Amino acid sequence: MSIVGISGSLADPSRTSVLVDLIVGQVAVGAFSKKSFVSIAGIAPSLGAALDPQSIPAEIGSAYEKLIAADVIVVGTPVYKGSYSGLLKHFFDLLDPKSLRGKVAVLAATGGSDHHSLVLEHQLRPLLSFFGVYTIPATVYVKDSDFVKEDGNYRLSNPDISARIDTIVAQTLGLIGRSNSVSSIAA
Repeated sequence: MSIVGISGSLADPSRTSVLVDLIVGQVAVGAFSKKSFVSIAGIAPSLGAALDPQSIPAEIGSAYEKLIAADVIVVGTPVYKGSYSGLLKHFFDLLDPKSLRGKVAVLAATGGSDHHSLVLEHQLRPLLSFFGVYTIPATVYVKDSDFVKEDGNYRLSNPDISARIDTIVAQTLGLIGRSNSVSSIAA
């Protein structure tokens, strides 16, 4: 099984990328043979210029291949002006709506205040539901103040977030187990 994290942040390094990488690492322990990461910051120049899904640059195609091949997707975004990042939405806009059907997703976000946490339920969950993705019930929202910057990189400094991530891990593994059971019965 494989897992991919996608960070919608336009910065590098970013708090969102640290959070997504942490979740991917925790979920992947013992359950996944392959993990990968897609950074919107890394493909931003090509992505911003891409308008036709039939002629996308190779680096975006490679990112889509990772997403399509994954069993679990961890989608993280910083919250800008009350919404997820525009290039993250553009990334999903160019993707075939049927390509993610049946996958499992974890939703995560970072932002300046608690008010932004609603993005997870009111924007990210509906976006992924459009693609036919099963989102786990728990989400994780982390405020910018829950990180510290050391040697140019961010590190999560709030230990309470670990309990939320533990819940996400349990729910993800539970849903994967159930979806595998349903798939084998249907076959």
